[in-house]
Amino acid sequence: MTDIVSLIIKRLGLGLLTMLVVSILIFFAVELLPGDSAQAALGQMATGETVAAMRKQMGLDVPAIVRYFYWLQDFVHGDFGTSMISHTSVAGAILGRFANSFFLAGFAAIIAIPLAVSLGVAAALFRDTIFDKSVNVTSLTAVSAPEFLLGYILVVIFAVKLRWFPPISNIRDGAEIGERIFRSFLPAMTLVLVATAHMMRMTRAAIINVLAGPYIEMARLKGVPPWRVIVRHALPNAWAPIINVVTLSLAYMITGVVLVEVVFDYPGIGQLLVDSVSKRDFPIVQACCLIFAAIFILLNIAADVGSILTNPRLKRPK
Repeated sequence: MTDIVSLIIKRLGLGLLTMLVVSILIFFAVELLPGDSAQAALGQMATGETVAAMRKQMGLDVPAIVRYFYWLQDFVHGDFGTSMISHTSVAGAILGRFANSFFLAGFAAIIAIPLAVSLGVAAALFRDTIFDKSVNVTSLTAVSAPEFLLGYILVVIFAVKLRWFPPISNIRDGAEIGERIFRSFLPAMTLVLVATAHMMRMTRAAIINVLAGPYIEMARLKGVPPWRVIVRHALPNAWAPIINVVTLSLAYMITGVVLVEVVFDYPGIGQLLVDSVSKRDFPIVQACCLIFAAIFILLNIAADVGSILTNPRLKRPK
């Protein structure tokens, strides 16, 4: 247990260092964008004096390096700043949108994870059969197609042709769980198609790799049924790579929802990020990017710890 705690502390330390580097990249990447935020906020008809006053009000008259340290200090204390457009709290604008994105990712994960693991195990069990080849072709197609294309295909089939689901996922505040599930079904299925393909292929590869072991051959020679060989002997030894890909897929479903939310006009943090970029609302852009980075780093740490817990040999470096 002490080794695990020490590992978690080390990973968190590296995660904080990574967050610091990412925060520098995010802040100065936004600074390098062309145009003037004060000019964009006031419009093209604003005078030079008005623009200068607005720049002072926004704090843009201070050198960028000084503004970075002010921004980082406020962020550490939970103050994400104020929107340049709506003049409201960035944290308040993000909170509701993040809850919607988290619901969408959770909805997709509940379907994708059991489906991917089951298909991966079945494909490994029936290797080189028509079922295995069909699943592989389907998964390769889903992985190769971009998310927005899959989303438009689902809209054409289920919203335009069949008219089963709405093409736009405009979820209102305070909507009941049934309405949320109904309106977020198509964007969730888009995430499911991509995430399931990745997880299924990794699960299949991990199971096939374990099945090549001598203890598996011994179990087969003893007459153990194939399903029991998979469940009792192969799957427990393949959990480490499966947990890795599942956790990284969760990171994708939470942080990679930008295109999906834009396609379906879903009121999540990805849609907010795109709207803020178009309006040059940089405090929201910076906060969204840093939150995405933090989630991705935390889930990577969880993947490392989960892999080590399921495979104690990874505790000792080679």
